[in-house]
Amino acid sequence: MNIADASTRQPDANAPPDKQPLFVIVSLDVEEEGLFSGRYAAAGCGVRNVALLPRLAPLTRELNFPLTLFCAYTVLADPETRATLAFMRDDLGAEIGAHLHHWSTHPLTAETRAGTCPPERTHRLERNLLRRRLRTLLVTGQELQSAPLTSFRMGRWDLKSQVRPLLAEAGITLDSSVCPLRAYPGGPDHFLAPADPYWAEDAPGLRLLEAPITQIALLPELARCWHAIARPPLLLDSFHFWGVASANPIWHSSRIMRLASRLHAARGGRVLHLFWHSSEMLPGASPNVPDQSATDALLQKIYRFLQWLKETFSVQGITAAQLYNLAPSLSFPERPTGKGDW
Repeated sequence: MNIADASTRQPDANAPPDKQPLFVIVSLDVEEEGLFSGRYAAAGCGVRNVALLPRLAPLTRELNFPLTLFCAYTVLADPETRATLAFMRDDLGAEIGAHLHHWSTHPLTAETRAGTCPPERTHRLERNLLRRRLRTLLVTGQELQSAPLTSFRMGRWDLKSQVRPLLAEAGITLDSSVCPLRAYPGGPDHFLAPADPYWAEDAPGLRLLEAPITQIALLPELARCWHAIARPPLLLDSFHFWGVASANPIWHSSRIMRLASRLHAARGGRVLHLFWHSSEMLPGASPNVPDQSATDALLQKIYRFLQWLKETFSVQGITAAQLYNLAPSLSFPERPTGKGDW
């Protein structure tokens, strides 16, 4: 498949379910180091990990999976990262998207400059301050891209429903800030969110498509019961650790990743969306990758999983923006009714 043609290649709506392509988005949160140690400083955190992104070239060149890179302001504003991002975009067909770490995005406050405690939840921030930080992120990205950034992910999955209209207002067409089967203390409840994309928000002349990370319940009925009875949020969120499967290489083993893919496709899922953090490619930057051998093993695990996908399903790798272009032909539903911030 020619990656450049993916956004214009229309699926066959009349094909039987087992012959319809499984669209696969491979995305990364491209961000500063230090977050896995609980530091949320506005400055002084390195972005050395970005230089390692070209190690992912075989995913595109050999397996035809273009990448979606959700980039934080600290990455987009750093002169040394721009050449790497341009290479990923121009040579490998990667999409540059936006990733809002509001605590490290201008305009800063005294609290965000200190970085001594976890940042305030986005729905509690003064609305215009959040709007200005989002604008800073998008303007900085456009300076690199020479075109608007249209795909978005909020840091810490911190998107409640009242924040989403700001995205449509800013020209975002696809959001990926929803992680199903998660509920965060003091933050959003994404527990009952669908695993497949849906239309989430309207703005004048614009529709916002939600493309959640693919995380599914092993037993859907149990998930619904757990949401009804489990309180407080920490107890509700514990379901993530024992009742779900995903294709995310940090969260689950290769066996569970394959199981999640099979279950999602069997339940009618059209889009498989996996992610990890760019800092998880830098040895020692995350507890999950303490050394070089762990990093190498992670990249091999991802490559082999994507290779297995190609051997097992009719697969089409696409970026988030390409999914948005294909969405009208895929008949995604409106946001289903249900409790939660999704």
